[in-house]
Amino acid sequence: MEVLSSLPKVVDPKVLAGRDENAAVYKISDELAVVQTVDYITPVVDDPYQFGMIAAANSISDIYAMGVKPAFALNIVGYPNQTLPLSILEQILKGGADKSSEAGISIIGGHSVTDHAPKYGLVVTGFAHPEKLITKKGAKPGDALVLTKPLGIGVITTGIDRRLTTPAMEIAVIEEMYRLNRDASEAMVEVGVSACTDVTGFGLLGHLSEMLSSSGVGAKIYNSDVPLITGAIEMAEAGAFSGGAHNNFRYMRDKVTWENSISKEMRMILCDPQTSGGLLIAVDPQKLDTFLNTLGQKNVDAREIGTITKEKTFRVLE
Repeated sequence: MEVLSSLPKVVDPKVLAGRDENAAVYKISDELAVVQTVDYITPVVDDPYQFGMIAAANSISDIYAMGVKPAFALNIVGYPNQTLPLSILEQILKGGADKSSEAGISIIGGHSVTDHAPKYGLVVTGFAHPEKLITKKGAKPGDALVLTKPLGIGVITTGIDRRLTTPAMEIAVIEEMYRLNRDASEAMVEVGVSACTDVTGFGLLGHLSEMLSSSGVGAKIYNSDVPLITGAIEMAEAGAFSGGAHNNFRYMRDKVTWENSISKEMRMILCDPQTSGGLLIAVDPQKLDTFLNTLGQKNVDAREIGTITKEKTFRVLE
């Protein structure tokens, strides 16, 4: 990222992962590393309790993407306390605490500032063996690409903001954002996978691009295999894309070879920012059936959406 290019390089040999990974990793000993991440968001739904739950699930996701069990968290809050009642903040924090409790962790501190709009998230810490982390860098030619949540979160939440959605669409997207990536993370640790990243602000293609660059490989994505939340196409046809979606598309459009039959709406959905999106996982094809079965047993409706290739090309096919 060009903005970070002026920062000094990290030379501490105990830093095992940093700016290019899902979370920061610091080696304590040959058998122990600290894994830490931070994330916070502005409201994507009107209900403050729901917002707190979604923000917490979103924050914990980077830890899960590395195959790590979270240990504890700290709150990060920005709040307009002079214009909104503190009862709303109370509900946001309660939502975050309840979702963190579901993840098996406690929120043991935090920090708040006065801000012009609500913002909420977590600093999340976990512990792992330094040699047992799952990173973005291990994808290999022939690996299958598996996605653990459907796309459409960004375009539908923008549709909610513009009053375009139906109640069924709202329920469907909120359920996806609520859902922790814990079960998917446990499945990939159990089976063993090559690489993983979570799909958040850069959209599916943006985050996949990071995995491909880190691993020195290419990929084919099959558009017809990509799962979508009910209502995503309808909202896309209504033009309910955020500025972030357009930015992502402008960045990715020339990096990808698109089959002509891929619609403009679907190209945008593949670049659409996802709040608390799923995990994108590269897995050895010989393990694929076992992996999908394990995910299914944990009630994760994952889909195979593409393949890692030796050729360093990035193609989206029908």
